[in-house]
Amino acid sequence: MTHHPIRTVLISGASVAGPSLAFWLSRYGFQPTIVERARQLREGGYAVDFRGTSMEALRRMELLDAVKAEATNMGDMYYVDRHDREVATMPAAAFSGELEIMRGDLARILYDATKAGTEYIFGDSIAELTDLGDGVEVRFESGRVRSFDLVIGADGLHSNVRRLAFGPEEQFVRDLGLYASIFTVPNRLNLDYSGRLFSAPGTIAGVYSARQNREARALMFFDGDFGDCDYRDVGAQKQFVRQRFAGQGWHVPQILADMEFAPDFYFDTISQVVIERWSRGRVALLGDAAHCASPLSGMGTGMAVVGAYVLAQELNASPDNRQAAFANYQRRLQPFVDASQTLAHKAVGGFVPKSKFSIWMRNLMMKLLPLLPVEAMLKETYAAANAISI
Repeated sequence: MTHHPIRTVLISGASVAGPSLAFWLSRYGFQPTIVERARQLREGGYAVDFRGTSMEALRRMELLDAVKAEATNMGDMYYVDRHDREVATMPAAAFSGELEIMRGDLARILYDATKAGTEYIFGDSIAELTDLGDGVEVRFESGRVRSFDLVIGADGLHSNVRRLAFGPEEQFVRDLGLYASIFTVPNRLNLDYSGRLFSAPGTIAGVYSARQNREARALMFFDGDFGDCDYRDVGAQKQFVRQRFAGQGWHVPQILADMEFAPDFYFDTISQVVIERWSRGRVALLGDAAHCASPLSGMGTGMAVVGAYVLAQELNASPDNRQAAFANYQRRLQPFVDASQTLAHKAVGGFVPKSKFSIWMRNLMMKLLPLLPVEAMLKETYAAANAISI
């Protein structure tokens, strides 16, 4: 059975995984197209970090210096009590990895590096996929119909491509029992390349400086039950956050007030994606769409850039045998994914303690951390970050 070589590839999602894949596909002579629901590049977002093998992936893209130039250069984070007294320290290496950058800045760097060799379609999305055997017919929400050799879903936890090609997300998304909300706020605490975290049972609220201290990001992690509310209903999300943090001390009331004016309010479950096979026919998944480990792993962005590199390598090695390319891509990446997802599972209870006693224990453990060598402190993290070689 002969196959015609793959040339045209439609990628859904213009955040990190999608443009990283387009970067390599273009270099290997493929013709990538990226479709993004947002009308323009999403500039906001939280800090993301790189460690281990993902640093090498950036180096091979020749983007390491560009990312370093936009690095947050964050120092330590401090756990505080309701009176803002420091009770424990989270070392920078644990919170920020080897290299940290704001997600929006990274997206812009990747866009600038790919726009010459990639067709970008903003303000549109895939409405229907039809695998014709020798290609995929795609109907966009705008009504346009086009055909591509492959379609790659790099569109995150709530992947549209995964829903269309593999089934409803309830089959694949496993919630870890927490929610997260992250948004831009003024740097009212005059934080200098650092952050502060305040814990109450079942919640953690924090603020860390961003963009050379000119602004800050608030982060809220918490348990609770949002019910069946639509994850796109921003009003309901904000109300849920307000209810969960009502009556708390520290700077929480001010953070909640600033939340109303945040230009980039983000809310979602802390979840993982578990799917047996990341490809079906001529459609494959990449990054969080395939194997989200959750923000608690600290590995999501690293898995996106490393996964993109591996997938492009395999497609380049077998341009006329997509099944072999997809199978090899998953085989090579799976140990990295498994290690990262395990790391997040272990982090859930410790990051958001459920009781005052658990908070006290967490603080005690954190006080001991600086006494350990960094290698011992982050042994499991480094092992996961280097669970794949490229």
